[in-house]
Amino acid sequence: MRETLQNIADESLAALVRGTFALVRALGPDRASNLGGFGARLLGPLTSANRIARENIALAFPEKSAAERAAILRASWDNLGRTASEYVHLGALWDHDPEQFDAGRISIPPDSAERFLRLRDDGKPALFFAAHLANWELPAVAARRHGLPSAALYRTPNNRAIARDVLRMRRDVMGELIPAGISAPIRMMEALDAGLHLGMLVDQRFGRGPQIRFFGRTASANPLLARLARRFDCPVHGTRAIRLPGNRFRLELTEAIELPRDARGQVDVQQATQAINDIIEEWIREHPGQWLWQHRRWRT
Repeated sequence: MRETLQNIADESLAALVRGTFALVRALGPDRASNLGGFGARLLGPLTSANRIARENIALAFPEKSAAERAAILRASWDNLGRTASEYVHLGALWDHDPEQFDAGRISIPPDSAERFLRLRDDGKPALFFAAHLANWELPAVAARRHGLPSAALYRTPNNRAIARDVLRMRRDVMGELIPAGISAPIRMMEALDAGLHLGMLVDQRFGRGPQIRFFGRTASANPLLARLARRFDCPVHGTRAIRLPGNRFRLELTEAIELPRDARGQVDVQQATQAINDIIEEWIREHPGQWLWQHRRWRT
């Protein structure tokens, strides 16, 4: 009986979410993004997450003035609202023309494009790390649209009906999707064994992970990507999206990162995790208003 009631509740909420998605889709990508940013700037400060974000920004930027930190907080809510509203428009957002790299909504610098094509055509597996910056779903869309054999780790919503709908939407615009969970590491290893390019977001707190320094403070980090790099000894690249004015984006792909190694020549998981997070910290410092400050990154 309890399971039946839960299923009814899940389906009812999923129906409401589907209706919301339909309304947002009807707005088109630009109006949806603008409205989402406006709504988040208006309502975000009324939530408990606003206090978390404000405290995190103060921890990360003690040297900045109160006004500067407030501007970062406001921009972060704007970015989060836009990203949420762009979710149903991921396919429409992607208009990149390789022949005119800076002409459309999506801009990819020539050096990043060259690296992407090299990875796509070399027939070898690789690892990609990313962070919750700008619209963090776009690198996976890029892989799918331009023929990079890929898989991505993602977190499923707790509501099973919503999770089913979200997976259906994502599958249309992204590559293979691996849900986070007990079986995820095995599936990720299988993806690399199959020669796929595996991507994951690595910037959030991971309670069982190694302790690193992040913005000058101790934080628990996710070591999974470093462990996979150690096991498979494959290239590791960073990828990010940068939100530009006019609802445009720039996507960047780094060269392979030289990860620290131990005395036996294997990737040092602790130091490699630190090196990856150092790069992410640099990215956040460049565009602090585009990061997801609303989670407890430094909770011990």
